[in-house]
Amino acid sequence: MDRKHFERPHSRASAGRPSSALSYNSRISPIPTKDPSHMRGPQDSGRRNRQSLSTILLCKSKSSQAALAPKEHTMFMEEAYNSAICFKMLRDMSSADPYHLKYMLKKLKNMAQGSPNLVMETMHDYFMDNPEISTRHKFRLFQALEIVIKASDSLDESWEQIFMKLALENMAKSTELEDTYQDAASKVLVAICKHSWQVVTQHLEAELLTGIFPHRSLLYVMGLLSSDEELFSEEDKANWEQKLTQMAIKSVPFLNTDVWAKELLWTLSKPSPTQQEQPPEKTFLFIYYGLILQAEGNSATVRTHLQTLLGTSHQWPKQREGIALTLGLAATRHLDDVWAVLDRFGRSTPIKCSLHSFSQKNTEDLQWKWASSTILLAYGQVAAKAKAHILPWVDNILSRMIFYFHYSSWDEILKQSFLSAILMLMGAIHRDEGAHSYEFAQTSKLLECLMVLMEKEPQDTLCTLSRQQTINIISSLCELPPPLDFEKKSKLLSTCFRSVFALPLLDVLEKHSCLFLEPPNIKTLYNKTLEALDQMLHSLITQNPTHAELHFLLSHMYVWLASEKSHERQRAVSSCTSLLKFLSHNLLLDPKENFKRFGQLVGMLGVLCQDPDKATQNSSLEGLCHLHQLLMYQKEREASGVTPKTLRKLCQSSEDEAPPWSSEDQRATPPDPLETMLQQEKNQVFQLSSSQVIKEITQHLTVGELNDLLWTAINSLGSNSSFCVQAAAEMLLAVIQDHGAKLKTVANMGRAIHIHLCSLRIPQAKENALRAITLLARSHTPELVAAFLDFSIPLDSNAFQLWKALGTEQPVSHLVLAILLAWLQQRPLPTSASDSGNREKTYLRSLAAMNTLHELQFAREFKNAVQEAYPQLLLALVTQMHYILELDLPPETPPREPAQEAAPPGPQSCSTSLEALKSLLSTTGHWHDFAHLELQGAWKLFDTIHTYPKGVCLLARAMVQSHCKQIKAVLNQLLPSLRSPQERERKAAILILTEFLYSPALLEVLPQQAALTVLGRGLRDPSCEVRVLSLQGLGNILFCPEKGSLLRGQLPAFLDGFFQNSELMVVRIMGTVSDVLHRLGMQGAGAQTLGVAINARSFFDDERDAIRAAAMALFGDLVAVMADREPSSLQTQVHQSMVPLLLHLKDECPAVATQAKYAFYRCALLLRWQLPHTLFCTLAWERGLSARHFLWTCLMTHSQEEFSIHLSQAISYLHSRHHHIKMWAALFIGYTTCYHPQAVSQMVKDVDANLLLRTFEDLKQDPEPGVREFAARQLSFFPKVSTRSQK
Repeated sequence: MDRKHFERPHSRASAGRPSSALSYNSRISPIPTKDPSHMRGPQDSGRRNRQSLSTILLCKSKSSQAALAPKEHTMFMEEAYNSAICFKMLRDMSSADPYHLKYMLKKLKNMAQGSPNLVMETMHDYFMDNPEISTRHKFRLFQALEIVIKASDSLDESWEQIFMKLALENMAKSTELEDTYQDAASKVLVAICKHSWQVVTQHLEAELLTGIFPHRSLLYVMGLLSSDEELFSEEDKANWEQKLTQMAIKSVPFLNTDVWAKELLWTLSKPSPTQQEQPPEKTFLFIYYGLILQAEGNSATVRTHLQTLLGTSHQWPKQREGIALTLGLAATRHLDDVWAVLDRFGRSTPIKCSLHSFSQKNTEDLQWKWASSTILLAYGQVAAKAKAHILPWVDNILSRMIFYFHYSSWDEILKQSFLSAILMLMGAIHRDEGAHSYEFAQTSKLLECLMVLMEKEPQDTLCTLSRQQTINIISSLCELPPPLDFEKKSKLLSTCFRSVFALPLLDVLEKHSCLFLEPPNIKTLYNKTLEALDQMLHSLITQNPTHAELHFLLSHMYVWLASEKSHERQRAVSSCTSLLKFLSHNLLLDPKENFKRFGQLVGMLGVLCQDPDKATQNSSLEGLCHLHQLLMYQKEREASGVTPKTLRKLCQSSEDEAPPWSSEDQRATPPDPLETMLQQEKNQVFQLSSSQVIKEITQHLTVGELNDLLWTAINSLGSNSSFCVQAAAEMLLAVIQDHGAKLKTVANMGRAIHIHLCSLRIPQAKENALRAITLLARSHTPELVAAFLDFSIPLDSNAFQLWKALGTEQPVSHLVLAILLAWLQQRPLPTSASDSGNREKTYLRSLAAMNTLHELQFAREFKNAVQEAYPQLLLALVTQMHYILELDLPPETPPREPAQEAAPPGPQSCSTSLEALKSLLSTTGHWHDFAHLELQGAWKLFDTIHTYPKGVCLLARAMVQSHCKQIKAVLNQLLPSLRSPQERERKAAILILTEFLYSPALLEVLPQQAALTVLGRGLRDPSCEVRVLSLQGLGNILFCPEKGSLLRGQLPAFLDGFFQNSELMVVRIMGTVSDVLHRLGMQGAGAQTLGVAINARSFFDDERDAIRAAAMALFGDLVAVMADREPSSLQTQVHQSMVPLLLHLKDECPAVATQAKYAFYRCALLLRWQLPHTLFCTLAWERGLSARHFLWTCLMTHSQEEFSIHLSQAISYLHSRHHHIKMWAALFIGYTTCYHPQAVSQMVKDVDANLLLRTFEDLKQDPEPGVREFAARQLSFFPKVSTRSQK
């Protein structure tokens, strides 16, 4: 062997090296042979000369071939052919390219499996016949020989000896291929060990124990034998390890041999060619060194060697691992010594510098930079190798590991070393049977370190095992006492979930690893990490198998189950389902506890069953099925008294695919009925859809869990994911449909639905949510009404939709109105700051009820209910206005001081109540009553507390005059109100009653004597106003018919008073006449009617505004009173008043215009004009030219016989001093001219025509475009009409 190949680097003195290591002949001895014939192979009689391929087939004589039997001849030819092929491949290996070489090796392997001896014989002969082949060729032949030996099922002893000798001769030979050639020869020896490792081991042991440090190739073989997991069986592996230990014991004396020890240390510290991969020989040497130190009995020697080993470089990872392994093996017997060495090493100056002030200025720094990593690995190996002695040392080891974790320079190397060390420690702890009864003091601090480590993991990549290892360690720690408190466990779960669930998509993770030279299998790494997380959850629930613990674990997943990112939801639901599956298969939960607090889980999984991601859908449905199984097992346990152990057995047996008993074996015991039932239920539930599974589960949930389920669905309505909103709405509707009657906290649910309703953009989801409210209202109307009132000031569109949903079903709509009226009638006065909050809440709800009642009158769903509740609503609204006026009374202003700023208005002014009253009249078909008050401008009477009684009286009077069909119902409703403790209710009731005394319908409900009794009781009322009104009612003509002639007798004197000079006196007299006409009631004014009408009409054009207004009001009242009697004389007066009233609609005085509208409307009703409602709307609200045209059309259509009268009246008004009336008259004449030009031209005199034209000229300047255009057309049209008439 070439001595130069084994020379050390020139930096080492050759004199310092053992001289015995220079010659391979002195270190690897040849195997002695029993017989030289063995060198020619085991089948020498069958061997043939293989000098050339042609001689193989020709060397046999024809006679010898003919002597063979046909079958033997065939076998001979086949063997010869295969031998030739094998020989050719061995020869061609020298020049084959890698592709063809691979093919040849595969072909030889296949041949060796069929004819191993033929191949081995051919290879042996090739080696013997070609001693001068090149080193490269021989290297490839060794590769082929290794493959052939491994492929053979057995190996003859002769071949073992031959090839072992061949390997030993070449494994220490120095060639240009250096270690590669030696390793190929060494692998042949390793391959032989597959068939007879004891023989090889004997020779290796002999070489190892010569006292001379072994050659590298020998250590290489030992390393391969120690690391190859497939080479040995379990029994052989144990025997090999025992043999290795014996070798180490025999090698103990070498520790004290200076040359041997130096060679050992030099070999261990020599840098490897590839620092990322440690050669097998070096790995073995660390193990062997540790075993030798383990066997050493002298502690001082052990400490010296360990200290020397720790003093070598810690720069390379495999070096650090090897050093740690050596210390761990030594600790098996010398734990105290190893601990002392590590402690001393940790306190050394280089380590302190690396911990606190690391600098990479020189090479020496790199030697110690990662020494902390070595120490961590060493502690882990110490724990792993110490075995039964480790428990008392655990806390000390952990404290050191935690120290180096916190104070070392943090990088990926230290992290991996820390995790590896902890994993080794955990493995050692769990192998000790006493670990679960041992109290560990450092586990809490270790968990903190692990959480810090998890938080430091990059959130956008997954390229290492760090996450997986950390979670595995956490799982192991959770199994150790003492148990974790809830706060630490909560932080732990949150950290782990965030670190795993928040990882990017798998595709993104794989893209991040594309820059690695050797990228890891990201998918496998990802799956293993998720499996580790699931295993951690299993471990936690196993340690504390209670429902509270399960809820605690699941509650930390909910935020991820509701994540907006699809992949995060998928991971969370996968872990959740894994946990439920684990529990349903193992039945670990405490049987003494009932299932509870699972409503939220059912809700979240139910929503995720509609996730766009199919994997999430399937996992969610599977999770629901397993949860159903848990509920079923619990139910059956309670019903049948089966123990959890039996149930677990039944559950696990149901998992087996084989049937529990065979139909062919009639003697077999039939299956247990409970087992059969559970299996059938399981098979059935896994075939159901998600909605069906949820329906099945909800049948077994408590009311509290149903509430949690619904709250989850309601909260999901606010999600940004459309599928989540849709699924939540569907589940909300389905659960309420089945269990709505027994739910709790319905009021809060209603409020929450209102909050989310504004964000619902999916029509079907909104419809389902509203439908759910409709179903809830069947059993929870009062709670929902009270809840909805809280957000009905003001009433937004979403709240209005909820109210409509509440009244979708007719029985419920009536109940809703009744409850709203009850809330409305609460009417507490405002509270001070010191009063209770409940009173303030009632006050606000009362006002909100008013607000809501106003809006619901326009809802189709409440149309019938409002119609039927008209009497109650009318009285409630009239009373409510009084209540609001009480609230809005301003404080008294001190004299001679400026008025203080008015108090801020309450949540609702009287206008809301008034508008509600208006809408009640208009939406329920009582528009006649509405028109009476609207055209008189009577609504403003409800604005103050002083005019309120007059407004109520006018309302009631309008009902009487229009013969309202609801008078009887209102009477029946107000009679109880007369006994109400609230003064405002009694006051409103007596006001209406006194007016209803003039209605014929009164006596149908309240006989005369009963009415007297009621009014007489009112005289004793605490309220002076009620007493006064009662007294006025007792003076009604109903009770004193003789008063009619007395009143009618006073009318002539009153009519004479119209001509007084005093404007105020005339107005009051006209008012008195109106009052007399009203008090006469059904008796009427009789013969005085015509006089009243003529006198009133005479003042229509009075120059005094108040008198004009009073006269028109009197005329309107007269027409209203006489509407039923309708004397012909009055009808003539009505016809003659139509044009003046029509023209005074444009009177400059608003009061006159208002009274003109009312009187015109009353006259139209008396004359029975068509389209009275349209006429009312036009009078009330229309102001444009079209309104005037409509009124003119009505007048001309219904009064054709009075055409000349109307036209002459209009012409006379052209001379009016009131500009607006004159203009209006001109327009009237203009309309008439368009339709009746001949009549106009005949009746209009020249003076009037000129005046009319001037008026049209003025109208051309009118601000209204339509009027200007009409005037222009009339100016061009009227002269033509006049000219045509003159002709």
